[in-house]
Amino acid sequence: MSPDTSASITAETLIDFLVTAPLFRALSSDELAEVAGVLEVLEIPEGYKLFDEGEEGDAWYVVYSGELVVTKNMPGGPTHDLARLERGDCFGEMALLDDSPRTAAVTADAPAIVLRFHRDGFNQLLETERLSAFKLVHAMSKVLCQRQREVTQILADIVDDPVGRPEATPESVVSLLWSPAVWE
Repeated sequence: MSPDTSASITAETLIDFLVTAPLFRALSSDELAEVAGVLEVLEIPEGYKLFDEGEEGDAWYVVYSGELVVTKNMPGGPTHDLARLERGDCFGEMALLDDSPRTAAVTADAPAIVLRFHRDGFNQLLETERLSAFKLVHAMSKVLCQRQREVTQILADIVDDPVGRPEATPESVVSLLWSPAVWE
């Protein structure tokens, strides 16, 4: 079964929702309306894999409802669950920013509705110099910087005291990389 684009969410309901999602809080009502105009609403059945690790990334997503799980193939072992995504969580921003392949897979753990922000719509906002696109890039950059600072500090702690460092577990590494605002 594939995603259904027939989920009915009004423009007003969509904007009311976006105002509550962390990356959209800096946008005005008019800017939210611009963004809402390029979003596609997808209804995802339970068990459906939205995308797989290594696939070409062409969109950014916001969870409107339901639950999704982010999984990563590990080179020396089994696949690990990295994060659980719920209402308001965003993921896939790196695909919009640098055209990179997906770094993890995302699967619906329960029926879900996601908002798909395709690269073409995002680029259209950028090319027409819409402030909404620049505000979103700024918000994404702040989240990515925060993640980088946290990882840098942990690496510095490991290098500074390799004997006294706690043993790394998949869960401890995942906790370093997870930000509730955005994930890919």
